[in-house]
Amino acid sequence: MDYTDYENECTRIRQINDDLLELFQKDMTESGLSDTTIHRHLSNVDFYLNEFLLREDIHPMEDGLDMIGLFLGNFFIRKCMWSTPGTIKSTAASIKKFYKCMLAHGKIRKEDYASLCAEIHDELDLWQADCEAFNDLNQMNPFPFF
Repeated sequence: MDYTDYENECTRIRQINDDLLELFQKDMTESGLSDTTIHRHLSNVDFYLNEFLLREDIHPMEDGLDMIGLFLGNFFIRKCMWSTPGTIKSTAASIKKFYKCMLAHGKIRKEDYASLCAEIHDELDLWQADCEAFNDLNQMNPFPFF
C-alpha cells in the first residue's frame, strides 16, 4: 500500500470513528454525565482510535480491543508527555466506557469486551508502576530498549 492509499484508508476509518464517537457522546449525554466528563472521555478515546490505532498501520475500532496493553502499558507511557499513573487510569476508564457503549449497540462481542476489561483489571497496576518509574529520573527505565 502506498502512502496515498494509506491516507485514504485512514480517512475512511476516521469517518467511521467519528460516527462511533458521536454515538458514544449521545449515550453519555443521555446518561447525565457532565460536559467536562464527556469531553474528557471523548478526548481520551479519540486519541486512542484516531492516533494510536492509525499510527503505524490501519486498525479499526475492533482491533483496539486487543491492543490496549500495547497502548496503555507502553506507547502512552513513552510517547505522551502527559502520562501519569492517574491519566493511565482515567484513559483506561474512558476506553472501557467506550467499548461498553459499542457492546450495547452491537458493534463488538460480549467476550471481546470481557477480555478487554480483564486485561485492564489485571494489568492496570503494572502500567501505573511502569509510568511512575518512567517519569522518575531516579528509577530504572522500565523500557530500556526504546
